[in-house]
Order: sequence, then C-alpha cells, then structure tokens
Amino acid sequence: MGLPMKHFVLAVVLSFFAIGSAFAEETCESKAIGKDGKPLAGAAKASFVKKCKADACEGKAVSGDGKPLAGAAKASFLKKCEAGA
Repeated sequence: MGLPMKHFVLAVVLSFFAIGSAFAEETCESKAIGKDGKPLAGAAKASFVKKCKADACEGKAVSGDGKPLAGAAKASFLKKCEAGA
C-alpha cells in the first residue's frame, strides 16, 4: 500500500469517528419529549430543559483533586456549565 493510499484510508476512518460522535450527541432540547411521544412545548419544555441541564452539570462539579465542589465554587461552576450546555 502506497503512502497516499494510507493517508486516504486514515482520513476515511477518522471521518467515520467524527460523524458517529456528532450523531450520538443528544442535547436536552432533543430529549424534551412527552410520554405520548410528542415534543414538549412552552413551560413544560423550559422546565424539562432546565432540570436536564442541572442534572448534566451536577456530576461534573468536582475540583481538580476529585473532591465535590461546594458553596460559591459549586454555584459558579453550575451557572457556567448550564449556560454552555
């Protein structure tokens, strides 16, 4: 196998990984579906999305040494995390 062919195969393999991870990512907006299978709307959707973001960020609120954050540090982290989620 020549060098250009190796580069092409490597590019194709990396593309599959990039595409797969893009499709696998679910956001809180995409998870906002009611029990009847219809998308939530209005206040129900806003409440669901807010809780979903809070739940997603809660587990990430740890310090560099692995201890859970508390107080102002935790509040600041959660605010920043939820804004970016």
